[in-house]
Amino acid sequence: MSEPATPEWPKLRLVDVQPSTYGGEEVLVVRDPLRLSDHAIVIPRQLAPLLALCDGTRDAGALRAVLMVRFGLQMGPDALERLLAALDQALLFEGERFQQALDHAQAEFRKAPFRSPALAGASYPADPADLRALLQQYLDGVEDALPPATGGRGLVSPHIDYARGGPLYARVWRRAAEMVRAADLVVILGTDHSGSPGRITLTRQHYATPFGVLPTAEGLVERLATALGPAQAFAEELHHRHEHSIELAAVWLHHMRQGQPCELLPVLCGSFAHFVRGEAESGDDPAIGAFCDELRQTLAGRNAVVVAAADLAHVGPAFSGEPVDIWSRARLHAADGEIMGHMCAGDAEGFFQAIRRAGDSWNVCGLPPIYMTLRTLAPVVG
Repeated sequence: MSEPATPEWPKLRLVDVQPSTYGGEEVLVVRDPLRLSDHAIVIPRQLAPLLALCDGTRDAGALRAVLMVRFGLQMGPDALERLLAALDQALLFEGERFQQALDHAQAEFRKAPFRSPALAGASYPADPADLRALLQQYLDGVEDALPPATGGRGLVSPHIDYARGGPLYARVWRRAAEMVRAADLVVILGTDHSGSPGRITLTRQHYATPFGVLPTAEGLVERLATALGPAQAFAEELHHRHEHSIELAAVWLHHMRQGQPCELLPVLCGSFAHFVRGEAESGDDPAIGAFCDELRQTLAGRNAVVVAAADLAHVGPAFSGEPVDIWSRARLHAADGEIMGHMCAGDAEGFFQAIRRAGDSWNVCGLPPIYMTLRTLAPVVG
């Protein structure tokens, strides 16, 4: 089989771009978020416009011309061709090379007996005993005396790493212990950090944790896939392989159930950025409506709990932002209070509109799963 050629009209995929320094120079590190390739491409920071220009509408000659005329950047044809070829080799462009790698990885993921924990041994211990001890340490550190949330139908769990969020995970899951132990089905709606706008992504794969395997509710998956359309429901299924949001909640679920499995429905929720910008309305989106309606009908006959694996604001240098001063902290505190008030009122639309009015300036990456949880469980209060 011949080697696929570099696309004549290169179109950059949704990729991970991080600022860094290399040899004292400011650079951008460009990676594939699906990890189909282990290669990262490092480019000078001043070439950032090139990435935006690779939108499938320009060939190499047009790219050189626009870089020169619009940005004053001179780049020789050979240097540009080498860079474009490197980006394609790293599977960062849409095209034949990327599609072949995606199809192969997706087939391997689907034929595996379960989805292996992606973060075990990195973000948390892979050994069950060590992991149990770590989570119990967090639980033992919970000082408040809030009563158990018996009879609850849903909860919001963080999806930040345990090193930073461990105490908050413990507070949430300790209160939810009784209801998750009694559940015969747990739905985890997690942020898909690489997901397409408004995408709802299912999987038939079971989720494993170091404590064992949580079996996916395959019958429910098929019902929801029918409601969404199978092509749409599974188009980005490979995102489940490395996305951390569901995994970090599933580990706590399994621990609080003392290693006893229950049926799981893992669902990834794509970006709401287009809704926030006003390009479409979340309340009118047919896929979101069909999903929430079908899930609500199914949950009516089950002892089910819905988990939104969701963080709120992401601000400050740790998240590539500016330092947060005392005034910004006060504004953030007020914004958090407003959106959490809507969450506790079970007001999905009010929650969304509060974030939209602020232009999502606080980077609330848990917007999609929280919104869909509130819509599914309505009417509900917290």
